[in-house]
Amino acid sequence: MTAEPPPIAFDPSPTGTTPGDIFDPRLARRQRRREFLQALARSKTFMIGAIVVGFWILDAIFWRAIVPHDPQTTSVNTFASPSSAHWFGTDNLGRDVLSRTLAGASSVLVIAPIATALGVGGGIIVGLASGYYRGAADAIIGRIVDAFLSLPLIIIGVLVMSSLGRSTRNVILVIAIIFIPLVARTVRSAVLTEREREYVSAARLRGERGLYIMYVEILPNITGPIIVESTVRLGYAIFASATLAFLGLGLQPPSPDWGLTIAQANEYLQIAWWITFFPAVALATLIVGVNLVADGFRQVVEE
Repeated sequence: MTAEPPPIAFDPSPTGTTPGDIFDPRLARRQRRREFLQALARSKTFMIGAIVVGFWILDAIFWRAIVPHDPQTTSVNTFASPSSAHWFGTDNLGRDVLSRTLAGASSVLVIAPIATALGVGGGIIVGLASGYYRGAADAIIGRIVDAFLSLPLIIIGVLVMSSLGRSTRNVILVIAIIFIPLVARTVRSAVLTEREREYVSAARLRGERGLYIMYVEILPNITGPIIVESTVRLGYAIFASATLAFLGLGLQPPSPDWGLTIAQANEYLQIAWWITFFPAVALATLIVGVNLVADGFRQVVEE
């Protein structure tokens, strides 16, 4: 009577691998990141917006090397119409409008990104706490956010700027304060969905603290909505910075800031349209470019 062969142990792992090789979180994250970037590269909306924004970023960095004239130098050649000598004409002080338009991007692209980063950072903190803890914390934060959003945001900006004074730092602070409740509302909505998922329950069962769950478990899984929100807020920050400057509450003369230039040139619109037109077009193209980037992100995230 022959002995039966020993049972063959079933190994569910693919040949040549161990169970630990089946799922590597870091490899999965790199794969998702690669797919996300490839999807962005295929998005015409995103690429057009990125080209426009990239142009103005390079201009903001290197404008001193490309301007044909010093943007602060005055001359007797005032209100000169666009010509080969001054492609965008000159203003009421004889300053080259092209040079001032190119130089004006630097202030906008310093104020807006910093204000957006501060506003989004604060909104993430508030939104995570509100969405995760719920209860009394959510109710209190929600009422504060609702009260803040019930007021016209531009009125809040005017009041705060009038109290704090006119400076670049205060413009950044005002825009960031305005953005915090707006971003917090978006983050809270995303957290409310994620906090009920299994990976959060597993973290609670492991005894992880709330801060760990919020920032290590939940936050990486809501980066898509946060990226979209950040790009949208960047466009609003550019517009808000120009609006405050237009109202005389932002940067002061002789800054070539676009909003300030448009405000100062209004009285000359009928005799020298180019002083207002070219900074306004520059501001509009930058805002449109940022919005196209935001739309591209949104399309990819929602796919």
